[in-house]
Amino acid sequence: MVCRTPHQDLSRYARQMVLPEIGEAGQKRISAGRVLCVGAGGLGSPALYYLAAAGVGHIGIVDGDVVDESNLQRQILFNEDDVGQPKAIMAAERLRAIHSDIRIQHHQTRLTARNCEDIFEDYDFIIDGSDNFDTSFLINDTCVKLGTAWAYASILGFDGQLAVFGAHEDGPCLRCLFPHRPTQNVLNCAEAGILGPVAGILGSMQALEAIKYLAGLPVVSNFITLDLKTYAQSRIRLARDTDCPLCSLDKEEITLMSDEISIEEAFEALDNGAILVDVREQNEWDAGHIPQAQFMPLSDLMNGKQVDLPKDVQIVLHCKSGKRSMTALQILRAQGFDKLSSMRGGYDLWVMQKGAAA
Repeated sequence: MVCRTPHQDLSRYARQMVLPEIGEAGQKRISAGRVLCVGAGGLGSPALYYLAAAGVGHIGIVDGDVVDESNLQRQILFNEDDVGQPKAIMAAERLRAIHSDIRIQHHQTRLTARNCEDIFEDYDFIIDGSDNFDTSFLINDTCVKLGTAWAYASILGFDGQLAVFGAHEDGPCLRCLFPHRPTQNVLNCAEAGILGPVAGILGSMQALEAIKYLAGLPVVSNFITLDLKTYAQSRIRLARDTDCPLCSLDKEEITLMSDEISIEEAFEALDNGAILVDVREQNEWDAGHIPQAQFMPLSDLMNGKQVDLPKDVQIVLHCKSGKRSMTALQILRAQGFDKLSSMRGGYDLWVMQKGAAA
């Protein structure tokens, strides 16, 4: 004879965490909840672990990268045997092993302005596990357009930041705090370094906010900064900015844009009058270049050269693989250009695709 508990209709792990503050009704909402994590890296790995263990009924993962050995110290969903494998697929396998009662859906792709709305509309809450401002702004803009709540976090060294946006209809968005992407080059985790436990703490906090939101509990209403070397904490009270470039728009007026675009999107833009600019150096250009491109080395831009290009036409930048073109994009943005894109994968990917097509 099997003894049926009062929480028998919940997943087997969820039955063990029915807290008085949540209650069985709140846990049922968690079990029926849908949370998407953009990125399965240093932030996404711990967040996904705790979402699965908490019994969140439908978990989505967006990640177009593969597992890299250099990231294993903070991307705790993976191990050495996973190196070279797609992160979204491997993360989904790990989560299914943690909790077989829940649905795991992987989106093995990069988040772009073209796919974000279609992906996000199936979820109640979004976790930003990315490591760049471009993706964070794209998440923010999409969530404002759809009316979806999301948790932002960033990490660098011992420092972390956390905020939840979109939990209240009249609340602020990320652009109320940071109206525009930074014009200077911002280092990501791979460039600046990060301690695994720092990512673990912030990712766990994002998962906690998602669980609180699904359960109907209040989420953080401040922008929180943490110094995890000393455990010092500061809070900035968040409020909607009446001059916010996004919140001031009607939702149907919001145009989703991303600094990074695919090669296909880049050449589609060229067909519509965009200008392709190669920011590699002279020796690279001489060794081979895309016929439609104009030459403008990054070294000239970094030395203060002013660009003689129209500001009312889209400019698509590319380099060898995509890193230097993003640096060039920030420099041109500081010069007053705003119709800018960086071609993801750069010249190397163009050559590879050209060779495959041949």
